[in-house]
Amino acid sequence: MIVRSLNEIVGTERDVQAETWCSRRLVLAKERVGFSLHDTVLYAGTETRMWYANHIEAVYCIEGEGELINDETGEKHRIEPGVMYLLDGHEHHTLRAHTDVRTVCVFNPPCTGREVHDENGVYPLLTEPTEPAELPAELPAEKEDA
Repeated sequence: MIVRSLNEIVGTERDVQAETWCSRRLVLAKERVGFSLHDTVLYAGTETRMWYANHIEAVYCIEGEGELINDETGEKHRIEPGVMYLLDGHEHHTLRAHTDVRTVCVFNPPCTGREVHDENGVYPLLTEPTEPAELPAELPAEKEDA
């Protein structure tokens, strides 16, 4: 079982800062659970272009107001608390944050925490090294009664 608080993450390597957002990575690939979980804030007055060519992302807004634009179709969606969007088709998209927009994001495959958006807004597909399976510990030898 893993129990982790946001306060434990702030200011550590799991607290990733960018020009238009910050992302606190609560669960990463190294936890080996098949997804990563992020608490992300997009800063008021910013516009962030993204394209997750290698990941599926679900985003749930818990604070703030913004606008999601599907860059491929021009479709626009209001983002506010209680709204979720799922990028299940690797859509090019832009998020305009009218206020600070706080979201909870889930990525599959999981992010490692080392990803940085490239010039196209893409996260590279990074993985954690696989470690050899642990062998069971030897059982202590039984004592003989004298």
